[in-house]
Amino acid sequence: MLKATIFEAKTNLSDLVKQAQRGETVVITSGRDKTPVARLEAIHPVKKKRLGVMETPGFVLSDAFFEPLPEAELKLWNGEDE
Repeated sequence: MLKATIFEAKTNLSDLVKQAQRGETVVITSGRDKTPVARLEAIHPVKKKRLGVMETPGFVLSDAFFEPLPEAELKLWNGEDE
């Protein structure tokens, strides 16, 4: 759960909305004692789309990934003998 004062919420509203869309709850506080006065939550949180189980920063598919497979390998994928 994130906390932000009213001033911080006004200044960073778009960032707080993005965090709420990712599933975070943002509590907005007021006054010197930072009393909670409002809660910002997404109506429909956006689910992250990932490739595989782990996230790898900087992972890029090379152009070779999109090239056709060699004929011999295609036969193996199709269950044909060499």
